[in-house]
Order: sequence, then C-alpha cells, then structure tokens
Amino acid sequence: MSPVKKYPVLVALVLGAAFMVLPFFIVLMNAVKTPEEYSSDGPLSMPDGVYLDGLADFWERVDFGQKLWNSVLISGSVALLAVVLSVLSAYAIGIGRIRGRPYVLAFFVLANMLPQEALVYPIYYLSKEFGLYDTRLSVVIVFTVVQSAFGTYLLSSVLGGFPREVIEAARIDGATKWQVLWRVVVPVSRPTIGVLMVLFFIWTWNEFLLPLVMLVSDDNQTVSVALGVLQGQRDMDATMTNAAALLGVLPAIAFFLIFQRTLTRGIAVGAVK
Repeated sequence: MSPVKKYPVLVALVLGAAFMVLPFFIVLMNAVKTPEEYSSDGPLSMPDGVYLDGLADFWERVDFGQKLWNSVLISGSVALLAVVLSVLSAYAIGIGRIRGRPYVLAFFVLANMLPQEALVYPIYYLSKEFGLYDTRLSVVIVFTVVQSAFGTYLLSSVLGGFPREVIEAARIDGATKWQVLWRVVVPVSRPTIGVLMVLFFIWTWNEFLLPLVMLVSDDNQTVSVALGVLQGQRDMDATMTNAAALLGVLPAIAFFLIFQRTLTRGIAVGAVK
C-alpha cells in the first residue's frame, strides 16, 4: 500500500481505537476518584490521586468474589458444553447430510432469533417444575441450548464444505464415524471451534435478563446481575458505580486478551476459505 493511501487508513484506525478506548478510560479515571473530587470537578477531570476505597467497598458490599466465581463457572460450563453439542449436531448435519438439512438449519436459526423476553415465563415455569429454579445449573442448561443453536448453524456451514476425500481416506484406513469426528474433523476445525468457545464465554458473561430472573439468591447471582441490582440502590455513589463497572468488565477483557490469538487465527482461516 502506498504512503498516500496508508496514512489515512492509519489515522482512521487510531481515531476508531481512541473512540472505543475513551469510555473505558473515563470509567477507570472515575473509579479511582474520591466522591468529593467527582462532585467538585466533574466526571472528565483527572484524579488527584489513586483512591481505591470505592473498589474495596463495592467488592465487600456485593461479595464480588462469589459473583466472579459464579460468572466464570456458568460462562465456562456453557462455552464448553455448547461447543461439544454444536460439534456433534453439526457433524450429523454438515457431514452426515441428514434429510431435510435446510429445514433443520432454518429451525436452529429461528431458535437463535427468539427474544429472551419470550422465553422468560416458559423457562421459569419449567425450572420450577423440575426443581432447578434459583440454581446455576438451570442457567447453564438454558444458555447451552441457546448458544449451541448458533454454533450448530455456523459449524454446519463450515463442515458442509469439509473435503470429502479426507473423510473417505480415514474410513478406508478403518476409522469409525466417532474416530473420524474426533481425530480428523475436530483437529482440522479447531480454529473455528476456538472462536465459538470464546464468543460463547463472552456472550454468556454479558447475559443479564435470564440470570436476573432465574438466580434470585445472592449466593448464585452473576457479575452482571450484581451490577444491575446495585445501581438501583439509593446509597450508590458515582465513583462506586464506576468502580463496579471497572470490576465487571476487567475479567471479560482479560479473557479476550488471553484468547486473542485464537480469535485472530479463526478469523484468518475463515477469510482464507
């Protein structure tokens, strides 16, 4: 790319990055201010020092360690189970070529497009009937099904173009269908599966409505529910709100940075295909 074309692109990328980072910077800046500084100087002023009492107060008030563990447990379980379920379903649809494949895929797309507001009452009623209400298992089951619907649709499209020669060669060597799946298809599709796992984790981490309805006990609530519930209290100050937002977003950012290479590799493989 010539310098004449390169510099405008770089300027646009820098501006876009600054636009996205600015809200996080404002949250960080206000999270380490004292309430008096925030009241006198406003939200856009630089802090005079580092005031960590807001972070500590929020951590103790909502038992953030327990909320963090609940979010990690639920999001991690959903990501793992939804990926396994998606791989098994997509293997049957994409490579097994079952009858009515387009209609089955359309069903998964429609299931994924259903608004959560429409699912609240049926899920609430069923969880009460089966004794799963106010348990983390109920949320794991619900989001495993919801996320695997999208995963099945995406992986079925990917596996539909899987080289048939590779599968036939494995079968000629004596591999069973199960061995073809786990020793041939899964290793080749690992970048796409890795992207799905990262997306499932982040999507589940950010879920609010269904965990708010299903997890009423303080010991079972997730980070997003704790943030939403706390913001309604009258004694909540602005610096503590920013501290809560900072603590809530940091684990998701850390997870994204850890698996950034997996995301990049998966997107690059998809672009090449």
